[in-house]
Amino acid sequence: MRENGPVTSATRQPETPAAAVPPRLIATDLDGTLLRDDKSVSPRTVAALAAAEEAGIEVFFVTGRPARWMDVVSDHVHGHGLAICGNGAAVVDLHGGAGAHRFVKVRELARDNALDAVRLLRDAAPGTVYAVEQTYGFYQEPDYPKLHMEIPDNLAPAEDLLAPDGPGAAEPVLKILAYHPTLDPDGFLTTARLAIGERANVTRSSPSALLEISGPGVSKASTLALCCAERGISHEEVVAFGDMPNDVEMLTWAGQSYAMGNAHPDVIAAASGRTVANNDDGVAVVIERMLAQRP
Repeated sequence: MRENGPVTSATRQPETPAAAVPPRLIATDLDGTLLRDDKSVSPRTVAALAAAEEAGIEVFFVTGRPARWMDVVSDHVHGHGLAICGNGAAVVDLHGGAGAHRFVKVRELARDNALDAVRLLRDAAPGTVYAVEQTYGFYQEPDYPKLHMEIPDNLAPAEDLLAPDGPGAAEPVLKILAYHPTLDPDGFLTTARLAIGERANVTRSSPSALLEISGPGVSKASTLALCCAERGISHEEVVAFGDMPNDVEMLTWAGQSYAMGNAHPDVIAAASGRTVANNDDGVAVVIERMLAQRP
């Protein structure tokens, strides 16, 4: 989940993995990857996605965004219409359009684990403030900054928001967001992972010190693997695209993977190939070449 900050552009030509199994599924991140910096999907990218679907290749949007933010691509879903949201915490059917999505699969963060994570990270990084993302609700602490261009459903300390009788208690928690006003983003991520350990999965997709904390083992990669298994698709038949640390597991798991020209160094190290930046339609460039090479 990325704030509306600028993304560095790059124009270097794509680097292709040396060996490739014919793909059956494309998994692409959205912000900083499929979307341009203005949050649009370019006509070239729309055409490439449609051509892939027409060729029998499924397309999955795999994002840190919550389901309610998927209107940006809901007009571009084909076939199954599914998207993986919240860094793997939910599989959502987008066929209904903006505001009418349906949760197909939910991999929640247990409230006890969430409370442990809040407590441990408060101790390890004093000054951390929190928000809670649920299936339909969004709640935050009073000091949590206005990062997401929406009005929270409730303001209270995280411990109260996550209490068994707290607001939204009937809804699953998908993830918690942890923000620190002064720490280095990568340093904050390392601190959080060491402090929280196996109680939750911690990652980030924002250029600021904003972490995303999900259930143990919940990631883009693990939920994508479940969706592929249901379709009889192996990881070797998946082509994945991403730009930030929350994409690393997915790029490592996929048979072919591409770091965007604007990608974080950890993403470049994890991917088997590179393409040009999101503003230069890097995903479309690879899809066009991939389809041109099909027999």
